[in-house]
This record gives sequence, structure tokens and C-alpha cells, in this order.
Amino acid sequence: MSVVIIGGNECMERQYQQICKKHGCKAKVFVKEKSGFSKQIGTPDLMILFTNTVSHKMVLSAVTEAKKNDVDIVRTHSSSAASLTSVLETYLSESRAC
Repeated sequence: MSVVIIGGNECMERQYQQICKKHGCKAKVFVKEKSGFSKQIGTPDLMILFTNTVSHKMVLSAVTEAKKNDVDIVRTHSSSAASLTSVLETYLSESRAC
């Protein structure tokens, strides 16, 4: 299963990827908006938006791409490791995973 994480803290990037790997997911993490951001997202199974630490412009780009590619979006205010773990466990328990 592939996951795209948008927002969060730079110092937590590696931890986000390790949590996803622990749950059997491949992760791309975008903490800051880079040029060509919307093209780099691709077509993941799940998109997680950490709404507290992401710009509105980045959210709009991500949501637009998600709608185009019919990607599930989960928004969470907190960008903590516990929040990410909770989102992944909930998503995986609902049998939406590959």
C-alpha cells in the first residue's frame, strides 16, 4: 500500500516513513512544497494531511490531485507519530488496503 503524507515536521520525516514501513506501507513525505509538488504526489492508496503544519496552498494542490485520481484523504490536526499510527491502523482495519 502506498501513502503520501503532506505536512508535519521536518525532523519527523524519517519517523513517519518508519511508522508506515512498520504497517506495511510505502510512504512519500512532503513537509514543504517544492516545485512540481502536484506531479510528485502520484496515485497513492491513501493521502494523509497534517492540517496544523501545512499551508493552504499545499492542501489545495493535494486535494485537487486526490480528486483527479480518486485517492482517499484523511485529515488530522496533529502531526504526531501517535496520530499517524492511529490513522494507519484505522485505515488498515477497514480492509481498504491492498
